[in-house]
Amino acid sequence: MNPHDIPPVVVGRLPLYLRTLCYAQQEGLTTLSSHELGRRLGISAAQIRKDLSMFGEFGKQGTGYPVAALIRQLRRILHVDRVWDMALVGVGALGRALLYYQGFAKRGFRIALAFDNDPHKIGRRIGSFVIQDVARLEEAIRGADIRLGMIATPASAAQEIAERMVDAGVRGILSYAPIHLQLPPEIKVEYIDPVIYLQRMTFYLGGQPKDDDEALLATMPCGEHD
Repeated sequence: MNPHDIPPVVVGRLPLYLRTLCYAQQEGLTTLSSHELGRRLGISAAQIRKDLSMFGEFGKQGTGYPVAALIRQLRRILHVDRVWDMALVGVGALGRALLYYQGFAKRGFRIALAFDNDPHKIGRRIGSFVIQDVARLEEAIRGADIRLGMIATPASAAQEIAERMVDAGVRGILSYAPIHLQLPPEIKVEYIDPVIYLQRMTFYLGGQPKDDDEALLATMPCGEHD
């Protein structure tokens, strides 16, 4: 199976299936029908069956999917049946939160290196991490053979950091910086910008501005996202 033959929208749903199945397993369920899986996700049972059929046969009609077995298969398909080390650049408020976040390790990911350019942070210990000078980025990433990177820098620094990560061998980047990165097409990039999702919601919510909104917005120039 060539991963590039699978539609990205299908790949995007696989982690949702895996997460929901893990919750079902925690509830003590040993089987789960495509209808129940779809109900929990807001996805049609037919779509779930179609998605999973691209990777093989995982259940029997009328009996549902064996939860534990499908979890194992999805982890194999997503290559999270192993631990992926990651390099984090940017140890501000967001970066520190990411270092303390325990959810990565529970799902097959581990921050192994953390970098910043602030002299007051370099050499400091945060939990089990010692913050390294970003000047050592390429050397450290190559030495640790890391293929995943996380960017939690201001937007103004993100492009340069991403290019340096790619030069060091990183092939997948999760960016929290509010800017679109210009990278070769073979580099996989995912973006997390909560403001984008909030703006999508406010489109539907509507409402009239309050009296002090105009003054407040005047202090936040549109082009400033750092």
